[in-house]
Amino acid sequence: MKRFHVHVAVPNLQESIRFYSTLFAAQPSVVKDDYAKWMLEDPRMNFAISQRGEANGINHLGFQVDDSSELEEIHGRLQAADAGVTEEKNASCCYARSDKYWITDPAGVAWESFHSLGAIPFYHGESSEAQKGGCCASAAADPSLESRPAKAACCG
Repeated sequence: MKRFHVHVAVPNLQESIRFYSTLFAAQPSVVKDDYAKWMLEDPRMNFAISQRGEANGINHLGFQVDDSSELEEIHGRLQAADAGVTEEKNASCCYARSDKYWITDPAGVAWESFHSLGAIPFYHGESSEAQKGGCCASAAADPSLESRPAKAACCG
């Protein structure tokens, strides 16, 4: 089953947690110093916010899937749309390890399709301090992300 994913960059994490907790009538399922996530059932959505130095607003949209076969189904559709798919296998980002595919739609919005494989203790890689901005950042902000679509990010 698929879950819609929205990731928003916010200027004040605590203020945003209060706002979205009230809006969703639910507390986040994950809260870190720089990140929060709600796994909502109505509507079925993975809604994440982060305060990582990126421009405020929509960071990216996407779909989270429950298994690798669903991820491959989406991958096939992305290839058929000739959307310039970028693959990331076993990626460590946003306190999770995932297999994912990235595209940028014709309007320039980054889309992430992913299957979470497990939790990790850091925002990105082995040290969130060392990688500050490396995850959920554009290639312009982090040259190591040049292979991703222009506005791609991560974070499931």
